Amino acid sequence: MRYDLATLPLTTLLPAMTRAEDMLARLDERVLRHVVGDGFRERGHFFDAVAALWVGGELVHIEDLVLHDAHVDARAPTHELTIAHAVLRARRRLWNAEPDWGLGTAGLAVLSGDIGDAEETVTLRPMPVETSATEEDDDDDGDDFGMDFSEIDAVIARSGQVLDGKTPQPKAVTMDDPLGLIRDDDWDENERLENWRAVIHEADLLPPALGAAVLFDAWERLEPLRRQHWLGSQLVSAYLRRRGKVTSHLFCLNTGLKSVRHERRRSSDRSIRLMAFLEAMALSAEAGLKELDRLSLAKIQMERRLKDRRSNSSLPGVIEIVLARPIVSASMVARHVGVTSRGALNLVAELGVREMTGRGRYRGWGIL
Repeated sequence: MRYDLATLPLTTLLPAMTRAEDMLARLDERVLRHVVGDGFRERGHFFDAVAALWVGGELVHIEDLVLHDAHVDARAPTHELTIAHAVLRARRRLWNAEPDWGLGTAGLAVLSGDIGDAEETVTLRPMPVETSATEEDDDDDGDDFGMDFSEIDAVIARSGQVLDGKTPQPKAVTMDDPLGLIRDDDWDENERLENWRAVIHEADLLPPALGAAVLFDAWERLEPLRRQHWLGSQLVSAYLRRRGKVTSHLFCLNTGLKSVRHERRRSSDRSIRLMAFLEAMALSAEAGLKELDRLSLAKIQMERRLKDRRSNSSLPGVIEIVLARPIVSASMVARHVGVTSRGALNLVAELGVREMTGRGRYRGWGIL
């Protein structure tokens, strides 16, 4: 199965492509020089990871993802939350690597889980939960047994194959399938990935925004990785970075896709799909510009609290982590600035940041 670009409707796509190119250039230039650029980049990883699950039909709360990433989960992580964290890690890997790494054979092999990597080693034990002095968790540790039984079942299955005279085949380990138990032999992922990578060379002949839209549509049509379908949008963002269109951060395509109707994104007409993807890029860039304005205003307001403060005050560190996370907890602030949980609560109160969860325990503060 190959993706055909021979009948690409360039004339129809020209207005949407022009707007997307313009908005991407505006956003990239502002983030590159903005005082809150670092915080914008890190926050974007979280927002796009949650949006990727939303586009795929799953709901993950942003505060749960932030707490899970900080190892201070409020509850046992769900399967959807685990996938969202895999998206978050993949985005960080793509951003920290060279611009063309994710689109190469080695990068795709690591991201898809075909080869191991020290930083992405899958841990089969549940994430430890940290609690602060003011946050108590009454849940017991019964969730540990679920993963233990899964490991035992896998060992029994392999032992049965050996007793039957069959040699167990090594399973590919991925972040979505840590035991390698799900594998469709009739679905040739390597061939589909190569067909998708062949589209990259043709997309390079198009303007960056249109080339990215074509790559995303090809990913949706070819479906190279059914268990990691979310990877397509992240690779498209890496493609925009490789083309030099968005170099200041890893573009958050999914935040714009949320605002595009499903009927347009999954239309049988390729022109409608490409128009929808180009519109999603423009919407994401527009949302990014508004986010920069919001972060800039919040930074100015919070820094006013630093007036007449002593030079070794911990408030600047609190401002730093508030700007770099969509939401922060008392334990996250305490760990970042090196104070007690009670001290972290006092610092947050002094900063005047708004509480966003409405909970009595595992509360979180952030910028609206």
